[in-house]
Amino acid sequence: MMAESPKDQLMSALKEAMKNKDTERRNTIRLLQSAIKQVEVDERRELSDEDVVDILQKEAKKRRESIDELNSAGRNEQAAAEEAELDIIIEFLPAQLSQEEIEAMARDAIAKTGASSPKEMGKVMGMLAPQTKGRADGKLVSTIVRELLSSQ
Repeated sequence: MMAESPKDQLMSALKEAMKNKDTERRNTIRLLQSAIKQVEVDERRELSDEDVVDILQKEAKKRRESIDELNSAGRNEQAAAEEAELDIIIEFLPAQLSQEEIEAMARDAIAKTGASSPKEMGKVMGMLAPQTKGRADGKLVSTIVRELLSSQ
């Protein structure tokens, strides 16, 4: 049996949220669906599962950034609402890599590229980015790579 596509997962989750009268979850899923629909309309094409995951990643990134901004502005209530949305978005993303898994991949990429200083970070990231795409926050990956290269 083939795994459900991200769009189908969203539709199933929307129906379930409506049945359970979970308005917060319903609204977040509708926001995600409209972000996907917007890209399909703009680009006049059906999006692949990978495209849909990219959109979900962007939505998650937006939430992470606004959580940081809202917390630093002392607007904790709004930040909590964004965090709740982020938690829902994460459910529809591929399983995320652990910090240990990212470090192992980064060490491997550093060894394969022969990079030895932070100046060569681009080479390592170029190799790592496709492997971690959709499965790890890019900022976290680059932080780990920078730390590993700096400690050599």
